[in-house]
Amino acid sequence: MEKSRESSFWAMSRAAARTAKRVARRAVSVTTPFDELHPVRARSGADMHRTLTWLDLVGLGVGGMVGAGVFVTTGRASRLLAGPAVLLSYAIAGLSALLSAFSYTEFAVDLPVAGGAFSYLRVTFGEFAAFLCGANLVMEYVLSNAAVARSFTAYLGSAVGVLAAQKWRPTISFLPNGFNQIDFIAAVVILSITLLICFSTKESSVMNIVLTATHILFICFIIVMGFWKGDWRNFVEAEDPEKHRSGFFPYGVSGVFNGAAMVYLSYIGYDAVSTMAEEVRNPRRDIPIGVSGSVLLVTVFYCFMSASMSKLVPYDAIDADAPFSAAFREKSDGWRWVSNVIGAGASFGILTSLVVAMLGQARYVCVIGRSGVIPGWFAVVHPKTSTPVNASVFLGLLTATISLFTDLQILLNLVSIGTLFVFYMVANAVIYKRYVSITTTSPWPTLSFLLSFSLTSILFTLLWRYAPSGHPKAFILFVNFVVAIAMVQAFVLLVPQAQKPQLWGVPAMPWVPFASIFLNLFLLGSLDGPSYVRFGVFSGVVVVFYVVYSAVNGGGSMGEEECFVQLDGGTKEKCSSNYIVDGGGGEISLKV
Repeated sequence: MEKSRESSFWAMSRAAARTAKRVARRAVSVTTPFDELHPVRARSGADMHRTLTWLDLVGLGVGGMVGAGVFVTTGRASRLLAGPAVLLSYAIAGLSALLSAFSYTEFAVDLPVAGGAFSYLRVTFGEFAAFLCGANLVMEYVLSNAAVARSFTAYLGSAVGVLAAQKWRPTISFLPNGFNQIDFIAAVVILSITLLICFSTKESSVMNIVLTATHILFICFIIVMGFWKGDWRNFVEAEDPEKHRSGFFPYGVSGVFNGAAMVYLSYIGYDAVSTMAEEVRNPRRDIPIGVSGSVLLVTVFYCFMSASMSKLVPYDAIDADAPFSAAFREKSDGWRWVSNVIGAGASFGILTSLVVAMLGQARYVCVIGRSGVIPGWFAVVHPKTSTPVNASVFLGLLTATISLFTDLQILLNLVSIGTLFVFYMVANAVIYKRYVSITTTSPWPTLSFLLSFSLTSILFTLLWRYAPSGHPKAFILFVNFVVAIAMVQAFVLLVPQAQKPQLWGVPAMPWVPFASIFLNLFLLGSLDGPSYVRFGVFSGVVVVFYVVYSAVNGGGSMGEEECFVQLDGGTKEKCSSNYIVDGGGGEISLKV
């Protein structure tokens, strides 16, 4: 008996040791673009059809961004964080989004698959970093979509003259506050869009273009009405100066950056556009126009819309839930009807944003399923519709459930951090991709500079936020900023590029992605504590899931194995010899 127990103990110890080695090995395993484009993509069965053009991508980008965040976050960012200077918050967030969009574009052109940031990080920093970021980004999508769906109910109520929170959201007394106002309309909207995106991507895009074009007319109407009927004094005067500070910067310059971190939710849509790369006819031409062009257009719209709102209403009188329609609701000079029109326009826009975001989140989960770190069931592409049906249905049900119960403010407090973190990682990844070739260069010089620059940016952010105001603070911040610039220049002089993109590359490399790193970290430093708690808790769950399931999925030993892929035209090509295949999970990774 004792010998049996002893042998069982040593067997378990050996199994644990093998598991630890496998986890360590898989966590840093990387794939190549060839993997992602052929053998990994083949795990979905049917292909996604290449039916989208640059016009579709611009429509998806504009619809995905303008339709949601500006109506959800502008009121809260202005009233609670930035005041009339919220238009500068949008400009800063737009600049950060554009810099990140350049990094996304280089990857998407070189690697036109549906995985977005997950695939980009998997070919640079390895499987674990990709899964951690991909899982957080999917959760951001789910939470933001739930928030947007609940906002749809509020704006639909404005369109028909109903206070939705009281009439259309019954309160369940035995549920805790924040989860007790049931929004059936939000849940029905999510489920209806889920059915649409399961049917066809092209038809979803056509509907999005029609809704987006209609919505842009509403946006122009909002801007014109705001500048026509508003008062410039509202930019510098509070409605109640005894309780709230007046001025263009009532919360100071720091409030502008805090507002930028909140309104960054409004730019999530362009990331969804990059997940459509696998369905684009001409990735080299269409993706740069679709991603960067939509971000530029949307930034202009956001700045004019937020300025219009600030001109209409003093910041301390803005309705945080439905700011644009509420601006006209209380008017007694015959302009109340504008509130109904704005409510209808916002409802159209929110629908477009939900279509785009739910298309994007499903494709993220589909490609994560291809990797084997979650069940392969999520990777299935339906042969008739050419859409990731399983991932779409699962995420639709999850989002609908959250939107049914959870208050808008709770949802808004939980989003943005994951998105900013992923954009930060992609900016690092595009530099790593350009300056490191696994077979010819050492990664350590590049990694050392990236780490040093990130630490310098974090130090600047902490000083900005916590150091007492005064000349010493300004001097230290200036020195810190100069050190960061010198660090980038040293990197340019000391580390040569290992490879250059063949099709499209980030301009002014490496200055643009380094600027993106700095801005994303700076905006991360503006977020509140609960956001970091959510990020830490969910990331902990992701780590446990990866160790328990992903890295040991299916068991089996690691061994070399030949594989073949079916290329366009029916020809077969042998996979490169430098791959490792997990005998259980089917994981293909580059030998390092």
